[in-house]
Amino acid sequence: MSMQESEWGSALTSPSSTASSAAILLGAWVLFLTAVNLFSGAYSSGFKVLWIGFIAGDSAASNIVHDGFEVVADDIVFGLVGVVLLGLGARGMGKAVEGGFSAWVSGIPRGAIASSLFSPDGGINRTIASWLIALGVGFYLYWSSMNTTWVDPGVYAVMIVMVSFGFAIHTMADAES
Repeated sequence: MSMQESEWGSALTSPSSTASSAAILLGAWVLFLTAVNLFSGAYSSGFKVLWIGFIAGDSAASNIVHDGFEVVADDIVFGLVGVVLLGLGARGMGKAVEGGFSAWVSGIPRGAIASSLFSPDGGINRTIASWLIALGVGFYLYWSSMNTTWVDPGVYAVMIVMVSFGFAIHTMADAES
């Protein structure tokens, strides 16, 4: 029996819309950070993030002075990771959702998260969850743009808690129905 023929093998090799959505969003975020890093420096105003040192936790090798548009190997690798994630997510969405990637994008405003922002029809828990997600993302974008630093661990700590609790509440509501 091959891996494709078994039930668990099929589950591992066929993409889910949730995993594909996560890959698309993560890939878009990585590409956004790459663009910010290339044009203005994502570490702080005038400083560029060296992604390999940042991810590895090596503070001595995590940033350099940014002198205008400058490409280093870290930017290329991080940008390629973003492209691969975005591509894998779009490819997976093409298989997981009828109509593919474009149907998924056009369905976002009608989805549970967006539609429950201003309507308690799905329940007050869904409305609270949607606002947690919106406030978490909004906080990250606002704080980062005001302070010109896009990779602050404290900001991530606040944002991730709000966004993950929002998604968890939506997931629990889906499990109940």
